[in-house]
Amino acid sequence: MSEPKPPKIEFPCDYVIKVIGNAAPDFTEFVLGVVEQHAPGVCEADVSVTGSSKGRFSSVHLKIVATGEQQLQALFEDLKASGRVHMVL
Repeated sequence: MSEPKPPKIEFPCDYVIKVIGNAAPDFTEFVLGVVEQHAPGVCEADVSVTGSSKGRFSSVHLKIVATGEQQLQALFEDLKASGRVHMVL
């Protein structure tokens, strides 16, 4: 029996991303700067930031217009390569 395949995403589409990293005063601006390189035009209303209960971590939730798998892969790689990001979901 074969494993079920994940559903295909039809591009372009709205795509929600959650970026988790160490809390820092400029973390949100850093994340938005990297995202803007790959998906320009992020609306401020589509961005929210949540801190962890002890204040060590910060998560940035945002919505972009995804144009393809290559765009998402490059975005995820750039965020992770920074060393400031622990997870991208």
